[in-house]
This record gives sequence, structure tokens and C-alpha cells, in this order.
Amino acid sequence: MKLLIWSQYFWPEHFRINEMVRALSKKGVEPIILTGKPNYPDGKILQGYRALGVQREKFFGMDVIRMPLIPRGTNSFKRLLINSLSFILSGYCIAPFTLRHRKIDMVFVYATSPLLQALPAIFLAKLKRVPLVIWVQDLWPESLEATGFIKNRWSLWVVELFVRYVYAFADSILIQSEGFRPSVERLVRNKGKVFFYPNPGEDFKALHTLSKQECKVAKEIKQHFSIVFTGNIGSAQSCETIIAAAEKLLNYPTIKFYLIGSGSQCTAISLDIKRRNLPNVIMTGRSPPEDMASIFAASSVLLVSLRKNPALSATIPSKLQSYLSAEKPIIASLDGEAAQVVIKAKAGLSCPAEDVNALADAVVSLYKMNPQERSLLGKNGYQYFKTHFYLSKGVKELMGHLRTVLSK
Repeated sequence: MKLLIWSQYFWPEHFRINEMVRALSKKGVEPIILTGKPNYPDGKILQGYRALGVQREKFFGMDVIRMPLIPRGTNSFKRLLINSLSFILSGYCIAPFTLRHRKIDMVFVYATSPLLQALPAIFLAKLKRVPLVIWVQDLWPESLEATGFIKNRWSLWVVELFVRYVYAFADSILIQSEGFRPSVERLVRNKGKVFFYPNPGEDFKALHTLSKQECKVAKEIKQHFSIVFTGNIGSAQSCETIIAAAEKLLNYPTIKFYLIGSGSQCTAISLDIKRRNLPNVIMTGRSPPEDMASIFAASSVLLVSLRKNPALSATIPSKLQSYLSAEKPIIASLDGEAAQVVIKAKAGLSCPAEDVNALADAVVSLYKMNPQERSLLGKNGYQYFKTHFYLSKGVKELMGHLRTVLSK
């Protein structure tokens, strides 16, 4: 099966689709990745790439075709909009020409925000006369409102019209959370083409066992009772809640909070830490993917957080699968689907989104818990991961679904 993976973001940007294409290629699929120039999350084109022109490279033997785009910049809706539109424009004007001699059996859209990146994928699928499958990672237009990018009702209505158009031309729509179902089904006529397909993940416990390497950040984390947050530090993640909770725990000198990642709110969060004079919060910046297994292994507790918002409560952050696979207790400072996963898995504690006191209490509860109890929470999470989110199992299910779509 020759599968065109359509995604604005791809390696060396750290997204779940990277692992998926590697796993698919090992199962006999021939992926061709069409993507943009790497600039997430810092907003600058990475060294070795240029904004203009088409660039081609190999990713574990697979062809990667990079379309020209304008970098997203930092903390600017205008720049983010231009960035998205530039990828869409390249998709319409350049992608068909670039792929003119390529045989493709299916177009598969990894639909992170912006979902409208799928518009030229529809055009290409029609041009090639092949099915189109969309894997929805973020709810649109709800996520625009949730992150504060668009608040005007008329603008959101216009975006919704485009989303309806995208869904109408998809042969199959995969949703990464059951919480997405009401929103997606509201915008489609044929609800039978909406399927639940969660983000599978790598086994970080196994990766750490195989590598046995410990990075510098992991060595520091290991010295404390460490509450570790990883990934994007943006408006949706409510890192200000973490900072406020840390301030309440200054009388526990052995408890340290580590924010590992980068994003649009990094500067604001760093200034807040300085203003509050918090020696118990450490921002390390972004760590390379190969260090994450040792960081997870060194941590005492892994923390996932989101703002209080209906659209955000419907999602399952992809980091949660990674946390479960690390066999560590988890604190879920959020509402909805992700909190329910932690509760069902018996993998840790959950508390309401943006509830500073509840988050601080959850940290103290795990701190006072005996090591055997914390270990059991981690083991429960790992077992839940293997049952529901294991990468090889998920890829097998995805391939079965794609073959079904092709046979229609």
C-alpha cells in the first residue's frame, strides 16, 4: 500500500505521526510524507532547512517532501495564520506537481491544528482518485475558541463551514478521543464513517531498559521527589496552575517541579517563577526525544495539565500515552476524557483543571504515599497502556481499517 501521509508537522518536530510512519513501514506500507519545513514550537525554521522551495530527504528510508511555508513565529495569531495559509497554498499549488508521477493508493491526513490543512489533501485525493482518511487530533472550530485565537462568533461559524466541507469529502474520519464524537458527528451527514482510533505510543519503559542511558537532566531529576511536566508550554496547558501550586509547597523542600519543553508561554512562565521567587520550579527547555525515556524513568511523578474548557476536556493529550508507558504515577490536572483514562487505569490521581489547591494536595498525597503504593500506580498505568495504546497493536488496527476503506 502506497500511503501519502499529509501532515503540516513532522520529524524533527516531535509528533505522534513520526512513530506511526516508522511502524507502518515495518508492516509493508510504503509511506510518502508530505509536510512543511520544521519550525515547531519555537517558530523559526530549523538549521539545515529554508522557508522557500521544495526540499526532499529520507526518514528511515522513507521519502519526505517538504513544502515551502512561512514560519509560525512566537505568540502571534497573525503569524500563525500566515503560517497555516502558506502550507495550504503550497498544498494546492505545488503538491500536485511534486507528486505528479507518484502512484498513491490513499491519502492519510494527520489532522493536528489547523484542520484546514486538509483542504488541499481533498483536492489531491480527487486528482489521484484515491480515498481520503482524516485522523482528527484537535477539535475545530472549538480549539480556536479554547486557545483564545478566535472569539468572534461569525468567524468561528465561517471556520465551521470549512470543517464541514473537509469532513464531507473524507471517506473515513478517525477521532483520537471518544470525547470528540459529539462535535464531529454534529458536522457530518454520515455518522457511520466516524471511528474511534486513539493515539498509540512508544513503550518508554522498554526504551529505557534497552538504552540504559541517563541524560544530565535525568540525573538532576533523580535527586528529588520530582513532579515532571513535559511537552508544549502554551496557553492550553495552564502551566500557571502548576506554578501557583508549587508556591503552596515551598515548605516541602524535597519536592521539585520540572517543566521540560518550550512554547509560546515560556517567557511568561519564566517571569512568573522569578516574580514568585520559586526555587522549587526548574525550567530545563526542550530535551531531545532520545532523552525522554531516561527523564521519565528518573521522575517520581508525571504531570499532565490543561485549561478548563469543554473542547480541551474532550481531548486526550498524546503525552498521556507516553506517561502511562513509563510506568510512573500520574497526576492529571484537567477535566474530561484524559482524567477518566487515569482513573480507569488506576494510574494516579486526578484533580479539576486550574484548581491550584487540588493540584497541590494531589502532589502531597503522592509524596506521603509509600513507595510500594506509588509503584503499583505506575504498574497499573503500564498495563493499561499495553492493553489500549500499545504501538504495534494500534498499527495493526489502523492497517485493518485502511484496507477496509480501500476495499469499498
